[in-house]
Amino acid sequence: MAEVKPAARPLSPHLQIYRWSWTMAMSIAHRVTGSSLYVGTVLIAAWLVAAASGPQAFDTAQWIAGSLLGRLVLFLYSFALIHHMLGGVRHLVWDTGNGYEPQARMNLARFTLIGSVSLTILIWVVALVLR
Repeated sequence: MAEVKPAARPLSPHLQIYRWSWTMAMSIAHRVTGSSLYVGTVLIAAWLVAAASGPQAFDTAQWIAGSLLGRLVLFLYSFALIHHMLGGVRHLVWDTGNGYEPQARMNLARFTLIGSVSLTILIWVVALVLR
């Protein structure tokens, strides 16, 4: 019986071949923040259920949200929300047919990270000052 040899086909590139770039990192971050928004939304829904359940449940939820860990989770949720929104704006720019040049892609990716960090800190500073 004749021996069948596999066809000489190019192999799919492995992740180690690619050079890490801003657009790659922001693509991964966009997916991670999108997934984390599900968890944060469940926590907000639980807070609303506690508010509807009565004063004792709401006081417990407020105590948890006001703790250091609760505030950290809320800070990270707000960062994820803003970062995911700015990532969506980046994709909207691409949907218009703009920003595909290599330097424009890098600038949009940098803007996504720098803008989300800056806006998150700004919102928290304003919230704490107005409190």
